[in-house]
Amino acid sequence: MDRRCRRTQRRACKGRGADKDFWGQGNEATIGFLRHAEIKHGRVAMAGFVGYIVGANKIAFPWAIAGGPLAGVGPFADIPGETIMFSDIANAGAPADQWDALPSAAKLQILGTIFILEWVGETPQGNGEPHYMRGGKPGYYPSLKNAEGVPHPVPFDLFNPFGLLPEQTEAQKERGRNVEINNGRAAMLGLFGFISASKGLIVPGLDAIPGVGRYDGVYMGAFTNSDAGLPFVDKMLESVGPLKDLLASNAGQL
Repeated sequence: MDRRCRRTQRRACKGRGADKDFWGQGNEATIGFLRHAEIKHGRVAMAGFVGYIVGANKIAFPWAIAGGPLAGVGPFADIPGETIMFSDIANAGAPADQWDALPSAAKLQILGTIFILEWVGETPQGNGEPHYMRGGKPGYYPSLKNAEGVPHPVPFDLFNPFGLLPEQTEAQKERGRNVEINNGRAAMLGLFGFISASKGLIVPGLDAIPGVGRYDGVYMGAFTNSDAGLPFVDKMLESVGPLKDLLASNAGQL
């Protein structure tokens, strides 16, 4: 997106009354933040929508997530723990139940990866691309192959990891960004539709599909009793328990 496109976008936002000033950074920085946040949430929702479908269909890797045939053999003889297959996680229930069934170490690895990706995305890069709140492109993410802030070499990028897609013109990229925003909005609706249907709510087109599954837990409680040894989890579980009881008591009224 060139400067003219960014100016046009900002004028359009101002024309709709988007005159805000987050954290004292100014209106243009606020618009950049909101647009970047929308694009980022849309990307996560697209991944989550596809991930929900994969999990609901019990699609899993054929190997072990912990243990495996080498557990207790040779140099791994002193490593405790049982063997957990990916198929065991897939058979735990709905996609949210599958998350609950993951070992604590797996959850921390996923959250740690998200932290690194966020860190890299917010780290100033040496290629001169300004921050999205300082006139840069909302939604821009640096190449992981040479980005600053990556803790170790990464051979692939998030977008077009194998380099199979042809190089695009600026006009094609601009159109692609607009398509991405619209697809992200649709994915956010679709993902929350799955979540709502899994809690027993009426979602036309989704609530009648058995594969969506039913989840009895609390979506905002990212950890369960099996993760009680982690910092702050005990406090979280104290809050999740009453909320879960409240949701269960109101389930018949929905």
